[in-house]
Amino acid sequence: MSQLKTNLAVYKNTWYKPGGSPFRRGLWYIVSVAFFKSAFPFYGTKRFLLRLFGAKVGKGVVIKPHVSIKYPWRLVVGNQVWIGEQVWIDNLANVTIHDNCCISQGAMLLCGNHNYKKATFDLIVKEIHLEEGAWVGARSLVTPGVRLGSHSLLTAGSTATSALEPYGIYQGNPAIKVRQRVISE
Repeated sequence: MSQLKTNLAVYKNTWYKPGGSPFRRGLWYIVSVAFFKSAFPFYGTKRFLLRLFGAKVGKGVVIKPHVSIKYPWRLVVGNQVWIGEQVWIDNLANVTIHDNCCISQGAMLLCGNHNYKKATFDLIVKEIHLEEGAWVGARSLVTPGVRLGSHSLLTAGSTATSALEPYGIYQGNPAIKVRQRVISE
């Protein structure tokens, strides 16, 4: 029995529209390298630039150095959100981060993937939602279409491939619920 093989020569993603003109995307690339992917430390300037490029950004948002954001016009960030060093928000689709969320160092939010079952390796994009108080641990991964429930926690180095229940603590690859998060005063 012969098996079909992946054939990247026939890959097409012409249906995908990233938004913004080619000029706007190019300008964002330059701004991103200068102010976000660098060691530039000023949070207020970063918030201003994200808004200038179409992101909705709340008050008190902290964006550490060396952060990669694919398309700011596909980003909504609530109030008092922390985004750590070397976070990668690969938002080919919309990413919504509600108030008081934390995305720790080196975490990745990936809205895109490929259909490995098709020889054409079709692009798949889905939104990501982090509800209020969710915490994405260091070096963890949130995959396309995942919703982190209110105050859920994805522990360091874990991979979220499906929804996380509110106040659940999830660990592993794929992440499974290991206990309930209890927050005290």
